[in-house]
Amino acid sequence: MKVKDIISVIEDFAPLSIQEKWDNCGLCIGSPEDFVSSILLGLDCTPELVDEAIACGADMIVTHHPLIFSGLKKISADDMVGSAVIKAVKAGISIYAAHTSADKVLAGVSGAMAARLGLKDVRILDEDGEGTGLGVVGELPEPLTAEQAVELVKERFSLKVIKSSRPVQGEIRRIAMCGGSGGSLIGAAKAAGAQLYISGDISYHNFFTPEGFMLMDIGHYESEIEILDILFSLIRKKFPTFAVRITRNTQSNPIYYY
Repeated sequence: MKVKDIISVIEDFAPLSIQEKWDNCGLCIGSPEDFVSSILLGLDCTPELVDEAIACGADMIVTHHPLIFSGLKKISADDMVGSAVIKAVKAGISIYAAHTSADKVLAGVSGAMAARLGLKDVRILDEDGEGTGLGVVGELPEPLTAEQAVELVKERFSLKVIKSSRPVQGEIRRIAMCGGSGGSLIGAAKAAGAQLYISGDISYHNFFTPEGFMLMDIGHYESEIEILDILFSLIRKKFPTFAVRITRNTQSNPIYYY
C-alpha cells in the first residue's frame, strides 16, 4: 500500500479543492509514493500522537487539524509543531490532514453532529454553490423546549456541561450547527430560521441573543471528534484488512473541565 492510495480514499470523500483558502489540508510530511503498512488517526498531530504512532508501528498519521497551518520560520524541538515534525521525519511517518475539506461535505463533521441529534431534512447551512459548504441545518423529529434541547445535546454528545445563551421561550424545531469554531455562521443560522445554533469557540458578546434564538457552545473538540470514526470507516471499508486505528489517548482534548 502507498500513501497515495490512502489519500485517494480520503479525497474521494473530502476533496482538497473545497478546503477554505486559509487552510492547509493534505499531505504535509512524506511523499505520495511512500509505502504505508499502518495508519493512526487523531484529531491533532501532537508530539504525543507521533510517539503513539511510533510505538504501535504506524507509518502514516491522518488528523483533522493540520500539523502545519502556515510557513515555519524554524523547526525546533522546543515547540509543539517543531517537535512533532522532527519526530515524524526521523521515524519516516507521513502526515495528512483532512480539515475544512471534511467540514464542508454533508456527510462530514457537521453532518455527523446532525445525525447525533436525529435531525431530518438536513442541508448545508452556508453553501458555496457546489453542493458543499460549512455547517448544516435540519429539523427535529418533534419540537422541544429549550430545557429539553439542553438535555438532549448533553446526552447525545456525552457532555457534563455546555455554555448557552438565554433559553428561548416556546418550541425549538430547527437547529443549525457547525463543528469547530463556528462563530462566523451565527448570522447564517438566524437567516435559516433556526431557533438553536450549536458550535464551539463562541465569543462572549455573541451570547447576547435576540428573542427566539439560542446559542450553545459544546466545545471545539467535542463537536469534531466524530470525524475520526468517519475516516476510520472510510479507510476500513475500502481496505478491510488494512491496519488502521484511532488514537487510544482519551485525554487528547487540550481543554480540561473542573
